[in-house]
Amino acid sequence: MTVIDRISIDPNVRFGKACVRGTRITVGEILEFLSSGRTEQELRSDFPQLTHEDVLGCFAWAALREQRIKFDPAA
Repeated sequence: MTVIDRISIDPNVRFGKACVRGTRITVGEILEFLSSGRTEQELRSDFPQLTHEDVLGCFAWAALREQRIKFDPAA
């Protein structure tokens, strides 16, 4: 299993948002938590079911999504 495999999308869970596999915690929630200046240690203290690899999976998922976004400078 790679870190990206820790992320799942299920239309029946959180309206199909990307979540850490086996949880209802979305990638967006984790990234927002960390981007607010809180640490991974604080995140994992608040959500003990998360692992370091889950957090890396969120970063990997976001990076892949970023690569797929096409920018049209004419728009």
